[in-house]
Amino acid sequence: MLTLRTPLAAPPAIPPATAPARAEPSGPAARAAGGDPRPHAVIIGSGFGGLAAAVRLGARGYRVTVLEQLDAPGGRAYVYRQDGYTFDAGPTVITAPFLFEELWQLAGRRLADDVQLVPVAPFYRVRFDDGTVFDYSGDAQAMREQIARLAPADLGGYERFLQASRAIFEVGFEQLAHVPIDSWPAMLRCVPALARLQGWRTVYGLACRHVRDPRLRVLLTFQSLLVGGNPFSTTSVYCLIAYLERRWGVHFAMGGTGKLVSGLVGLIQGQGGSVRCNQQVAEITVAGGTATGVRLADGRSIAADVVVSNCDSAWTYKHLLPAAHRKRWTDARIERARYSMSLFVWYFGTRRRYEDVAHHTIVLGPRYRELLGDIFDRKTLADDCSLYLHRPTATDRSMAPDGCDAFYVLSPVPHLQSGTDWAQRAESYRRQLEQRLHQTVLPGLKDEVVTSRCLTPQDFQDRLSSFRGAAFGLEPQLLQSAWFRPHNRSEEVDRLYLVGAGTHPGAGLPGVLSSARILDTVVPHGQSLV
Repeated sequence: MLTLRTPLAAPPAIPPATAPARAEPSGPAARAAGGDPRPHAVIIGSGFGGLAAAVRLGARGYRVTVLEQLDAPGGRAYVYRQDGYTFDAGPTVITAPFLFEELWQLAGRRLADDVQLVPVAPFYRVRFDDGTVFDYSGDAQAMREQIARLAPADLGGYERFLQASRAIFEVGFEQLAHVPIDSWPAMLRCVPALARLQGWRTVYGLACRHVRDPRLRVLLTFQSLLVGGNPFSTTSVYCLIAYLERRWGVHFAMGGTGKLVSGLVGLIQGQGGSVRCNQQVAEITVAGGTATGVRLADGRSIAADVVVSNCDSAWTYKHLLPAAHRKRWTDARIERARYSMSLFVWYFGTRRRYEDVAHHTIVLGPRYRELLGDIFDRKTLADDCSLYLHRPTATDRSMAPDGCDAFYVLSPVPHLQSGTDWAQRAESYRRQLEQRLHQTVLPGLKDEVVTSRCLTPQDFQDRLSSFRGAAFGLEPQLLQSAWFRPHNRSEEVDRLYLVGAGTHPGAGLPGVLSSARILDTVVPHGQSLV
């Protein structure tokens, strides 16, 4: 057996501020020099939020430069290629594909010309600890049959839960997800609708209003973990995920999620923008209360008319915007905030195929509430685990050599406040996941693995610049949602904007792409700056 555990290189340490090198011209300076006449937008980070923001600003008359600290674009959607296997590092559950289609339309192209999205069925195969299996899908009749088998007394309650999910979706997603909520009047306008929809309840609390079977309660609430939220404390607004998935389905990009990344990069370049890798931003520069550009780790400065950060919002304010320019997001407030869990991710390829394993599988452990309490509240690395297993080769065999499978398995774990030394703990924890998978859905796994690598909470901090290694930024509790999150239009300095999981509306691909949609409202059109 050949098992490779390639260490993940962290970006270089940011040096102390020095006298900046000559800045690249932008705005009036660039126009005076006879360069591109469009105003310049600099985007920090090339995750889906940053790439979507770049396309939107390019369509609004900006020359866009995207700066990525890694050696390839994607951020959390980075792609690892190893021993003939392709591993998508991050997001693999694609919902609301119209948000991608809209980006291609803005660039004068069709999504289907560059990326083939195919539906995944079932959405998830859920395996309970007792071996019971439930296929969670968008087929209404199939779902009724599954629930009638699992918890027949709750069939009516499930239908009522879906009705509640739809009502929340129509407000929380269709009306509010793409709208800036950066003022008290804007927030107050949301309150009556959210109160009517009982947004003060938790995800788990809303499920409990409708169904009684404990297994069905798990099935209706685990999705909040996909956006970094504990269903026992996350606002019930996130119950909209159930209807969102039913409305548009769950999809996979043939060739991997990285195909969407490369497609977006192509759109940006087609608009005359650029994506520069190995470019670590050390500071957002400010003059007169307005963002003026960025200083790179190598000392160079890049001037800009607007700056958009797709970096983790806490990292943006704590490490990129000097404290002298921050009044709301002070170091003390950032430290006090509650952050999502982190993830331990093991990417591996097998020499054989596991034909009976679905594209998306949830392997539940013996505990639910108690395990989540360990992760979110006690910040303890537990002896048991619940897992999400991704098998892209169930849909696309090109992701692995012939006759083989590509996988990744992720385990929700506490962020770095747990004090876990992942340099020492990573291999033993990987073996724990390997044994769990062997016992449940991948028999004989240890003897089948031929290539392997891991991503730990320490990597989320050191490689991906996530504060405390939290995989999804701020925890989506009620008082850390909407107006209470860092705003899309920075409340600290002018001409600085935030996109991604750490700002409104939150994590998950629909939320991240919607955060970029908000720029259409809050960023001035490029023509107004010429």
